[in-house]
Amino acid sequence: MLDTSKDFLNIVIAVSIFGLAMFISWSIFYFVQILRQIFKIIKEMRDRLHKIDELFSACKEKVENSTSNLVLISEGVKKIVEVVKDYTAKKAVKKKAKKKK
Repeated sequence: MLDTSKDFLNIVIAVSIFGLAMFISWSIFYFVQILRQIFKIIKEMRDRLHKIDELFSACKEKVENSTSNLVLISEGVKKIVEVVKDYTAKKAVKKKAKKKK
């Protein structure tokens, strides 16, 4: 089988090429696995950022709605204060009128 040193050299070259091919295949496999994990992490981060964005949007809408409601509430309070002022003023006028009699 091994008649000359050239046969031995050919076997060593074949084994070396096979070993190099196995090493490159193993390296590519792990590189692909690492890329796959990176893509999963990126997708999860995008999902989380999307949820955070939705949360901020909801909070913004609630604040905007509450400020518009706050304007309505303040107008209502102004009206109530005016009514109470008018009522107390009328009451004070009636008391003065009664005292003068």
